[in-house]
Amino acid sequence: MSRRSAAVLLTTGVAAVLAGCTSTAPPASDAANAPIEVRAGDTSCELAKAEAPAGTISFAVTNTGSKVTEFYLYGTGDRIMGEVENIGPGLTRPLIVEVPDGGTYTTACKPGMAGDGIRAPFTVTGTATRSVDDNAKLAEAAAGYQRYVTSQIEALVAKNQEFVDAVKGGQVEQAKALFPISRTYWERIEPVAESFGDIDPKIDGREDDEREPGVAFTGYHRLEKDLWVDGLQADSPAMADQLQADILDLQNRVRTVELTPVQLANGAKELLDEVATGKITGEEDRYSHTDLYDFKANVEGSQAAVAALRPVIDEKDPQLGPTLDQRFAAVEALLETYRAGDGFVLYTQLTPEDVKKMADAVDALGEPVSQVAGTVTA
Repeated sequence: MSRRSAAVLLTTGVAAVLAGCTSTAPPASDAANAPIEVRAGDTSCELAKAEAPAGTISFAVTNTGSKVTEFYLYGTGDRIMGEVENIGPGLTRPLIVEVPDGGTYTTACKPGMAGDGIRAPFTVTGTATRSVDDNAKLAEAAAGYQRYVTSQIEALVAKNQEFVDAVKGGQVEQAKALFPISRTYWERIEPVAESFGDIDPKIDGREDDEREPGVAFTGYHRLEKDLWVDGLQADSPAMADQLQADILDLQNRVRTVELTPVQLANGAKELLDEVATGKITGEEDRYSHTDLYDFKANVEGSQAAVAALRPVIDEKDPQLGPTLDQRFAAVEALLETYRAGDGFVLYTQLTPEDVKKMADAVDALGEPVSQVAGTVTA
């Protein structure tokens, strides 16, 4: 996923808090199954080994550098198999990935959370039975979440078309009102969308993101800047049509994607990382300041992924589910205090104390959510 250099400066403190709650990889039963140690420096990405058997693969990523970093495992076409974000200097965070098919994959460390990262080939040997083939509860979890993603994309297509029509019709106030509503459906399923590496930059890229030469600034945030800062431009209608085309492309791709239970668990955590890197800091919607809409949508998406896995969580760790319920409820209750009509107050109306309350609530929620991947693969 594309990370923004501005977010690094804004979020180091918040990200470190969130990262700290996931600083210990789940214990392995023996040396052969121990997590692969990754040492992620500012100019290096060193893995203890570059090969693993197919199945559930665990990494323990330690940031040995001075910049906040990320670690990715990519499949063919830069399809994201798994990722762990917001690893502050000196911290270690785990990543658990289900890779049932052998082949050549790619690892990447991204110091500063920007660019293509420091890449190297990674070999997966043999094949393994998919967890959904072995466990009926995990199969239903994946199928249930797939239905949720499908429903959210259907709503995204419809609501975004309304937004596009308002932009093309020059209805600025209507487009401004529809902007955060349309984005709600995107934000709930963002980890799935981001697994297709080329889609997220086009739909949700920031103006200051690193791009290939000649690649334009497009998507939601380009139109956000047009609506709130520059005024509608001559190419704004074309930008709106392109946004809808990219969303329809996403809808077509998701029809064939096979989600794993570990992806659901990792996605729930990634959505909270999204809150830390963009919503709590006000970096996400820097022109409209409608960040709290995105905040709520990220939390709702995280909760949906956890809910799909709940039967397995309850079976393997009966104490974790009630803790998750309590922490999700606490975040939702806090967000409700910032309601304004059918929406939320602007980010610019928040005080430093408000931001700290939100960071603390996300930190408290992040701790049990970080345990879900290890629990469902235990």
